[in-house]
Order: sequence, then structure tokens, then C-alpha cells
Amino acid sequence: MSFEGVHTPLVTPFKADGEIDHDLLGKHAADLAGRLSGLGVGGTTGEYYALSFEERVRTFNTVAQAAGGKTNLNAGINATTTREVIRLGQEAKRAGIPALLVAAPYYTQPTQEELLTHMLKVDDALDMPIMLYNFPARTGTAIGDEVLEKLLERPNFVAMKESTGDIAHLHHLATHFKDRLLFACGMDDQVLEFFVWGAKSWYAGAGNFLPEIHMALFDACVKKGDFALGRKLMTQLLPVLEVLERGGKFIQYVRYGCELAGKPVGVARAPLGALSEAERRDFAKLVQPLLHNAQ
Repeated sequence: MSFEGVHTPLVTPFKADGEIDHDLLGKHAADLAGRLSGLGVGGTTGEYYALSFEERVRTFNTVAQAAGGKTNLNAGINATTTREVIRLGQEAKRAGIPALLVAAPYYTQPTQEELLTHMLKVDDALDMPIMLYNFPARTGTAIGDEVLEKLLERPNFVAMKESTGDIAHLHHLATHFKDRLLFACGMDDQVLEFFVWGAKSWYAGAGNFLPEIHMALFDACVKKGDFALGRKLMTQLLPVLEVLERGGKFIQYVRYGCELAGKPVGVARAPLGALSEAERRDFAKLVQPLLHNAQ
């Protein structure tokens, strides 16, 4: 299992009645398996917070069956309690998913000491490679330096998806944790800056519908060190990523991007609503040229 490369957190397809379309989820995962470095199931893009425990477990099994052995897989197992996180991790492990994405429990806002205890209990119970997920805007709790230092003493904590949006914190990670932590870009419109500072991983929601240019950008910057080409590719992709990260409707835009790519996946679960006609029109103008270039 490797966390390097471009990994996409899979969208969860829904039918017209709001139920998960597992056939489409499996096909989507299988299609992307050969086009990206890895896939995540149970992430924010997949609306894990809107799924029941049973629904989340079934998505683990669907993706593992469709893409297991074909690409790197990881399961997002975030929940509000340590007990539920561990239960989800056990189900992911049982499904055959080899690695985990673990954030701070959302809404509960544990102290740093409580967060450390939580993470250690998860590691003790599951013993699997873990990518931490630092997204305090969503969870309410940052993964601080003291917690990170302690976790890195254990072999399973190998990476962190950094989604604070704070470039200064990126600089801090790149200089203070160099060679000890694989850090991944989790703020898509900043990915070029991440690559400049040595990131070798990118968790990208728009990879659901634009996998080729994501891989091309990664290859240019990380594999070839060609940042002139990287800037050229990022200039093409940046308007799309800015809408995703700054437009306030990340999940809706990813879903519409899939529709534009010929893979409609339904609408988000309430309380999230649909894009307006103007939002759809403006986003299509940005995405369609990139889809055309990928053909």
C-alpha cells in the first residue's frame, strides 16, 4: 500500500430514490482504478457523514470487490466516537481495504490529549497503515504538533492529508517534519505549492471526473521536477479547483463534474441542495475544455 501519487476520494452515487447505487459505485471505482494512483472510500467527497453505519460498511465492500488489487485503496473511518471509528476500521479491514484515513472526531472537539488517546486506541485496535486527516474547518479540532510527534513514534502513522488551507502551516510541515511524514495536499487549489515544498501525495476530489490532468500535473512536478510544465497544467486546472474549494458547494460541483464526464451519480443528500442553472452553466464552461483535451 502506498499513499504516494494522486488518490481520489470517491463520490457516492445515489439513485433517484436516494439509495446508494452500488452497481454504479463499483463501476466508477473500477474505471478510475487504472487511471489514478489510488482511491479512497468513506471520505468527505463520498458524504460519509450522511450515510448510516451499514451503508458505509457496504460501500467498503463494494469498492474493495471492484478495485481491490487494481490500485491502492484506503477507507475513511471518521466518526464522533472512538468506538465507532474502530468498528468502521474493523469492517474496512474485513473488506480487504489495506489502509485508513483518520481525522479528528468531528463535532466533539476533543482536547489535544484526548485526541492523542483516541488515535492511539485506533492504532492499537486496528494495526493498519494510517494517513491522518488534518481538516479543522470541518472537524473543529486541529492535529497539533505535540500529537503528531507522538503519533510518528509509531510505525503505522506514515502520512497526513493537510487541509487547513494555511500555506504557513504547509511550510511548517515541510520543514519541521521533513523525511518523517508523507504529507498530502488536501486543499486542491494549493497543490502546486504543495509539490514545490516536497509533497508526493494529492487527495483530489476532482479526480472523480478529471483523472488525466491530475496525473499529468503530479507526474510533471513530482516525477519530472518540471515546474514550468506544472504551472502550465495548473493554469488550466486552477479555475475548476478554485470553484470547488471556494464556491461553497464542493460536493455538488464534484457530482456535476461526473455528470459532465458522462457518469451521472445523482444529487447530494439533504441538507445539501442542487446547483443553480447559472452555477451549472459556468462550471461546465470550465470543465468541458479539460474533458475534451483528455479525449
